[in-house]
Amino acid sequence: MSHTNYIDKYSNLRGKHLVLLCLFTTLPAMAKKPPIKDVKRVAELRQQIEGHNRLYYTQATNEIPDLEYDMLVKELESLEEKHPALRTPDSPTQRVSGAPIEGFETVDHAVPMLSIDNTYNHEELQAFDERVKKGLDGDTPEYVVELKLDGVAMSLRYEDGVLSRATTRGDGKRGDDVTANVRTIESVPLKLKNNPPSLLEVRGEVYMTTKELQRLNAIREKEGEALYANPRNTTAGTLKLLDSKIVAQRHLEIFVYDIAPLEGANIVSHDDTLKRLSKWGFTVNDHTTKCADIDAVIAHCDGWEEKRHTLDYETDGMVIKVNDAAQRQRLGATAKAPRWVIAYKFPAEIAQTELLGITVQVGKSGALTPVAELAPVQLAGTTVKRASLYNFEDLATKDLRIGDTVEVHKAGEIIPQVLGVVKVKRPKGLRKFPIPKKCPVCKTEVHKDPDGAFLRCLNLACPAQVKERLEFYATRAAMDIENMGPAVVEQLVDQDLVKDPADLYDLTVEQVEDLERMAAKSAQNLIDGIAQSKTQPLHRLLNGLGIRQVGGHIAEVLADHFQNLDALMKANVEELVTVHEVGEIVAENIVDFFHTPENKKLIQRLQDHGVNTTAAQSNTTGPKPFADKTFVVTGTLENYSRDSIKDRIKELGGKPTSSVSKKTDYVLIGDNPGSKAAKAEKLGVTILTEKEFEAMAKG
Repeated sequence: MSHTNYIDKYSNLRGKHLVLLCLFTTLPAMAKKPPIKDVKRVAELRQQIEGHNRLYYTQATNEIPDLEYDMLVKELESLEEKHPALRTPDSPTQRVSGAPIEGFETVDHAVPMLSIDNTYNHEELQAFDERVKKGLDGDTPEYVVELKLDGVAMSLRYEDGVLSRATTRGDGKRGDDVTANVRTIESVPLKLKNNPPSLLEVRGEVYMTTKELQRLNAIREKEGEALYANPRNTTAGTLKLLDSKIVAQRHLEIFVYDIAPLEGANIVSHDDTLKRLSKWGFTVNDHTTKCADIDAVIAHCDGWEEKRHTLDYETDGMVIKVNDAAQRQRLGATAKAPRWVIAYKFPAEIAQTELLGITVQVGKSGALTPVAELAPVQLAGTTVKRASLYNFEDLATKDLRIGDTVEVHKAGEIIPQVLGVVKVKRPKGLRKFPIPKKCPVCKTEVHKDPDGAFLRCLNLACPAQVKERLEFYATRAAMDIENMGPAVVEQLVDQDLVKDPADLYDLTVEQVEDLERMAAKSAQNLIDGIAQSKTQPLHRLLNGLGIRQVGGHIAEVLADHFQNLDALMKANVEELVTVHEVGEIVAENIVDFFHTPENKKLIQRLQDHGVNTTAAQSNTTGPKPFADKTFVVTGTLENYSRDSIKDRIKELGGKPTSSVSKKTDYVLIGDNPGSKAAKAEKLGVTILTEKEFEAMAKG
């Protein structure tokens, strides 16, 4: 009998029966059998602690004072320390692992975690209801309406009732294994009760309360550190931490709302699902309501628009689900989202506050961006202190002056927008904000884009630009260098260790180890990550170099066309504009970049360090029915995500592009295709349905 089963066997027994059974039970794996009284006490303590946890997280009730609860946990820890064989993974004491993990493994979801389509007004909700009824051949659906939590989606997998894995949503098909961190969340049951299925996967939302965010920010403010922006971002960042002890200190929580349709799930209705989840020990949100029709749904959503601000967690809308599982099955799903669920987003909010100041930030391309510094104001449930002003033309058009009362708008953005000034409240004597003539960081003269609205610092050695470029070079969209975040980049630049991407490949473990908060192992991991980045394909390097108007997609187009960096560097404007999707301005930017002496030296140094400068080669063999044909995809496809259809087109020899022109060969349309289909029809471009595309693919 395993140690886990040994404890479990006694957790439901009392008094003499427990003692008698213990006398006739052996623990073959133990070198020394713990006293029966300790085995009994461990089982009792676990049962008491988990019972108090369930009361606290599912019913918001405390049966005993916090001090008494803590004493129970300490007693259990003491007994498990004394008898290590009694310490099992599902013990309440094992929520925090002992050491930081190396990184997160990416794993497949047993059932994809699809996204949810959004609606923003009553008419769109009614249109959703009409689509549902049409899909059900006129049958009337019953709806369940839940709060749309602003957190991080999570999948929890249980085997034989014990938590075995926790996975983030990721791209819907694959996510990061964050089990070590999720185990620290007190409202996540490590072991389920009341006979759950032997294999169970549930879906929920990890979140942070506003009270907890305020507590953390009070500590950070005292220590002179930057404050966290909002609970959602702080939750996401916390789950990415490699040390679960720190995660435990941030007191995340979870609401569970669904069961993945694995074998044995036996889903009947959403209402029944929530009841079963609660029975098994999960925390289910109380604010869930059944509605007989869409009019009741709309009334319920309207009622929560203001009431949501009374909650201690953020919600930005409501989720409306068809209740009956059989009806859900009939409705099915697109490649992106189920047809039986929709989100209703609350209208944007506007608040008035004082403009205390305007700061100027310098981006990786040298663009100067003004940012409004505001008197703190509550907006959409969060405290807003900063807002985007985009550029100095925007600032001038709105005639914003320090000391003005301004209107601030937020509709889901991380940084809200300033809509304009309330001129009737303007004090006398306020002066216009002076347009910068020099870079606020390096004091170099700035220049305005000849064809745009941005002011730019053209000094490539400007520390602000260097930091921004290096941060972007390390992102997943570019060279994907692990452990090279903003704090590391700032120190590398400030200590004059790195001035450009090529300098990264000269770094040593000893140099990196001297950085603040960088231990030997972390330093080695960073150096290994930098070395690994040398193998990235050409399009990643092109994206990471920060060529103006060359993003991830254009970088792929260029890499596919030229196949190696030397060929691209030799191309002139005339040759570049013949590449589909590369216009004259982009072509000029590319030529300017590669003809700049400093950039030529940078490329040569990267090549000397062994950085790959060739395109990734496809291993796919077979017929190419779409050889040299260009495709634009629009709308939602039944069997493909946006990324997978692009891969399929490439596999068959075609070229996926983003805009429709006379050079486009085919436009592939799905549900709700939008204006690209109309433009294709106007230009006489062949339009394909998904079935027609598949038929042509098969020859």
